[in-house]
Amino acid sequence: MTGPQEEVSRGPATRLHPHLEPVAAVLLSVATVMTAWSAYQSAQWGGEMATSYSAAGAARTEGNRAATLAGQQTIIDVQLFTDWLSALNEEQGQVLPTHYVPDPDRYSGFLFARFRPEFQPAVHAWLAQDPATDPDAPPSPFAMDEYVLAATTQAHELDAKADAAATRAHRANATKDDYVLATVMCASVLFFAGIGAKLSSPRVRLVMVGVAAVVLLSTVAVLVSFPVRV
Repeated sequence: MTGPQEEVSRGPATRLHPHLEPVAAVLLSVATVMTAWSAYQSAQWGGEMATSYSAAGAARTEGNRAATLAGQQTIIDVQLFTDWLSALNEEQGQVLPTHYVPDPDRYSGFLFARFRPEFQPAVHAWLAQDPATDPDAPPSPFAMDEYVLAATTQAHELDAKADAAATRAHRANATKDDYVLATVMCASVLFFAGIGAKLSSPRVRLVMVGVAAVVLLSTVAVLVSFPVRV
C-alpha cells in the first residue's frame, strides 16, 4: 500500500498524469536509438560522398590526360597531312592527284606510310571520295566519320564516369545532411521528453511530452523515407 507520505512526495503532477513518466521513458529510449542510427547513417553517407568525390576527381584527371593525348595526336596527324600535301605539290605540281598511289621512293610516299594507324582509315576513305574533282567531298580526312581517336573516346567515357561519380557524391551529401537533420530532431525529442518529465506543472509536463511524441513520430516518418547504407 502507498502511504500518505509517499503520495505527498510524488506530487500532484504525478497523481494527475501517472503515465507521463513511462511515456517519457519510452520516448527517451526510442529517441536515443534513433539518434545513434541517424549518426551512423550520416557517417556512412559521408564516407560514400568522400569516395564518390575521389572517384570523380580521379576520372576527371584521367580524362584530361586522355584529352591531352588526343590533342597531341591530332597535331601530329595535321602536321603529317600538311607535309604530305606539300610534298605532293612539289613532286607532281598539284595538290592532290585524282588517283593517288603512294610511291615509297618519294618523300610523299615516305610520309604517307607514316600516317598513324588511326589516321590511315580516314585518309583512305577521304581519297575514295575523289576530293580532287568532287566539290561535294569532305574538305579533309579530319571531317570523315572514320577519323576516330581512341584517346578521344576514352576521354569522353572518363568524363561521363566523372559526372556520374559527382552525381553520386551530391546525392550522398544530400542524404548525409538529411540524417544530420534527423539527428537534430531526435535531440529535440530528448530535450522535450527529458525536461518535461521533471517539471512540476502538470499542464507544462503534458505539453512537453506531447511535443516530444509528435516530433518523434515525425522523425520516424522521415527516417523511413531515407535510403539506408550499411
